[in-house]
Formats: sequence, structure tokens, C-alpha cells
Amino acid sequence: MDPSAPKETPVTGEIAPTVEVVKKKRKSLVREYVEAIVIAILLALVIRTFVVQAFTIPSGSMVPTLLVGDYILVNKFIYGAEIPFTNLRLPGIRQPQRGDIIVFKYPWDEKRDFIKRVIALAGEEVTVRGRTVYVNGKSLDESYAVYSNSPPHSGVEYGPVVVPSDSYFMMGDNRDNSQDSRYWGFLKRDKIRGKAFIIYWSWNGERHWLRWRRLGHYLP
Repeated sequence: MDPSAPKETPVTGEIAPTVEVVKKKRKSLVREYVEAIVIAILLALVIRTFVVQAFTIPSGSMVPTLLVGDYILVNKFIYGAEIPFTNLRLPGIRQPQRGDIIVFKYPWDEKRDFIKRVIALAGEEVTVRGRTVYVNGKSLDESYAVYSNSPPHSGVEYGPVVVPSDSYFMMGDNRDNSQDSRYWGFLKRDKIRGKAFIIYWSWNGERHWLRWRRLGHYLP
């Protein structure tokens, strides 16, 4: 063997770093994917908790405004979103107003979410006579409300009652098929989740078709 010939050690030294670099690149790539997924999950949780949350309509209490199978987005920051595991809320843009369609915790079972329309605010007097709702003695113009042809199971008279402080009187648009404030009383401010503002998907489960015309429908 020629003593001046190159030894094999340098050759081995050239290969080893290449393998290490490949392994490091693979580890860094996996780490990047994991970090991206974690960040995406955290952002989704933050958005769902404080900004916008999706809900589906399971009953006909808000027909014809909302149908069974409508999927809606609810604005949570407009009234001030709840801070998880506390009784605190973030500052809101405004307070609920008459006519707002609101998702809230059902007062008799807070694990369930209900959706109704704000009819009267704190300090206002509410009276229901037949198919007319009066607030502070004045009848409301409710083009959104519907009634069945048969006598309403809820009765034709309610009140007068005064809405307590920090509370709201809620009713469904489908007046003869709505479990609302006429049954369970007033809605406390701290039970509100947010304001429904758009239908982003609508599926007719009975006929198995998409309601195209309802997609993107804005709820005032």
C-alpha cells in the first residue's frame, strides 16, 4: 500500500455530516408542521371562544326566519364574550337591542343553547293579547312573527309584566311553537352567548337537498 495514498477517514467524515443534516432537516420539518397545527388549533379555539361560533338550528321555534337545518354564525364579541372558567366578560361593542336574534344558555338547563328574538328590554312593560305584543302600551310591528291557524297552545294572554334589571324578554318568531319567556321567564344578561348574524349553510333533512337561496342570508 502506498503510504502517501489518502486514508479512508476523511471519506467517512464527509458522509456522516450529510446524514446528520438530513436527519436535522426531517426533525425541523416535523417540528414546523406540529407548531403550525398547534397554532391553528389555538387560533380556532380563541376565535370560537371570543369572536365567532357556529350553531345549528334543531327546532322550528324561529320559523320562518330560521329553519330546521340552518347553520348560523354567532357574533360573540358584539356584546362582550365570556372569559372561560370565570364570571367575567370582555367589553362589548353594544348592548342587546329589541329585534336582535340571540343565542343563549337555556335558563332551566344551561347545557342547552336556545335562540330567540329580543322583544323587551330591562324596565319595559310587556303584554301579550292574542296575536299582538305590547311594549309600554304600544303594539309592536312584527312582520317576522307567524301563528298557526289552530288556537295557540301557549294561550292568548300574558302580562302585563315589567322586565327586571339586567334582563330581557325573549320570544320565538313561530309564536305557537316556541318555548320562550312566556314559559321560563326573563333572560339574564350573563346567559347570552352572542348575536346570530348570518346563515352560512342550510340543509333540508326531509328532502335531502341544499337550500341554496338561504346560503349567506344576513340576519339583521
